[in-house]
Amino acid sequence: MPDAAPDDAPPYWVLHVDLDQFLAAVEVLRRPELAGRPVVVGGAGDPTRRGVVAAASYPARELGIRAGTPLRTAAKRCPEAVFLPADNPHYEEVSERVMAVLRDTPGAVVEVMGWDEAFVGVRSADPEATARGIQAAVLAATGLHCTVGIGDNLLRAKIATGFGKPAGVHRLTADTWDDVMGERPTRALWGIGAKTAAALAERGLRTVRELGAADPEALAAELGPMLGPWYVQLGRGIGRREVSGTPWVRRSRSRETTFQTDLDDWDRIRAETAALARRVADDMAADGRPALRVAVKVRFAPFITRSRSKTLPGPTTDAAAFEEAALEVLDRFRRGRAVRLLGVRAEYVKP
Repeated sequence: MPDAAPDDAPPYWVLHVDLDQFLAAVEVLRRPELAGRPVVVGGAGDPTRRGVVAAASYPARELGIRAGTPLRTAAKRCPEAVFLPADNPHYEEVSERVMAVLRDTPGAVVEVMGWDEAFVGVRSADPEATARGIQAAVLAATGLHCTVGIGDNLLRAKIATGFGKPAGVHRLTADTWDDVMGERPTRALWGIGAKTAAALAERGLRTVRELGAADPEALAAELGPMLGPWYVQLGRGIGRREVSGTPWVRRSRSRETTFQTDLDDWDRIRAETAALARRVADDMAADGRPALRVAVKVRFAPFITRSRSKTLPGPTTDAAAFEEAALEVLDRFRRGRAVRLLGVRAEYVKP
């Protein structure tokens, strides 16, 4: 529940602030001549090389270019697009400026969710006015536009943002939930992906309303004691009501590389995996955090991605032990298929 307040205090609202086309917008700020043009950020910024799109401007999205689209595919769909390399340190710097603006909102509690989004908990008699004030403050401080979703919990605020894009404000509450969301597919819910939506559809649960009306115990028996009831709660629009101001703590570190030519030499694949593991270990050392699990991602040609992981014997920051564990996980994959991408991830012990 939100913090206790006097009876005459304004109601508590959750605002979800989402920066519009963040990476692309940041690049356009640096290159104003690109405004209104299709801009694609990703990899080394060279569509003749392998890599995937990290972000695309709205003109590029209109042509079917999304995050995760191969750069070569993006170039075919939009030859006139401007391709730029990702500049993560700069994006982090700009993001920090945005979050500082949010924290300056009177009475606000801010929960950062990533570079381009955060929840803001605030008491307000006019949440739309508060949202517009945040938009104006962010624009004045950074030159960036944002969309603000308003809700009576985090789930509804997050979903409301989608109705407000771009650069708008939208409210979604318990009173409007069924009218707005009832007939939408379960895929429209935050936390339900394509595979889960398909699994629910197999059980006759295709819409948000149908999911909300489902029997939690029956779904628990089929999809798991935790997930089944949680999906039903999502269908009913139930979610956490209070924004947490606890500082965000990184839960993992990962490194990956896309090869310009597929690798089919297993010794070379092992060497590349070991190198990635050492880079992750360096990141762990910089963070001062021990890893409890190690995961390896392999993308086989042409574009089939698989992941494997294992729990370590105990939390460790030892680079050699982490590298050895990563190679053990790699050896669980079937050999003989060409590899186009490798990734290694360390999952930290929860603080």
